Amino acid sequence: MATQASKLAVTVRTEKGKGAARRARREGKVPAVLYGHGTDPQHLSLPALEFAAILRANGVNAVVDLDIDGSSQLALTKQVDVHPIRNYIEHADLLVIRRGEKVTVEVYVVVEGEAAPGTLVTQDASTVEIEADALSIPEQITVDVEGVEAGNAVHASDLALPEGVTLISDPDTLIVAINAAPSSSELEEEAEEASAETPGTDEAAE
Repeated sequence: MATQASKLAVTVRTEKGKGAARRARREGKVPAVLYGHGTDPQHLSLPALEFAAILRANGVNAVVDLDIDGSSQLALTKQVDVHPIRNYIEHADLLVIRRGEKVTVEVYVVVEGEAAPGTLVTQDASTVEIEADALSIPEQITVDVEGVEAGNAVHASDLALPEGVTLISDPDTLIVAINAAPSSSELEEEAEEASAETPGTDEAAE
């Protein structure tokens, strides 16, 4: 959990459009838009390597202290678009925030531990929505299933949240279910049923 914003010197973009964005990326910059609190959207260029390092260290909800032409502005990372193949950051949306302000964000839920033998652990939800101080957003929330027996479940209301963090998601949201693992005979029966339901090649040819 970050307790202070990461400093990042950025520049104002005067050019807009896809061509300008491509040029910025070739120069090692990330095109970004800063908005919120009734301000006009501001188009920025972020240093790609530094911004990526901040996200690795602080998670997707990283708070940055932007240096814009010598002026400081706190911002929350709201969205990051990553190239699906080359894995570089294509664009970022940043939200203007104020120190001490509460923000609503989604955080990842991570399952840890080994449930009881003979069980199958299924994670139904990978994120939950919370409200927290902008500088106290947890990077993730952990669910410990160590030794948990079949027939148990973890709902959003069961999550152990850090002090000062409030759950916004529906408390009844299913996060993790621990069920009895199917036996080998059950798996064989399912495979046989699936095979019987699949038309033969001769049938398909007809």
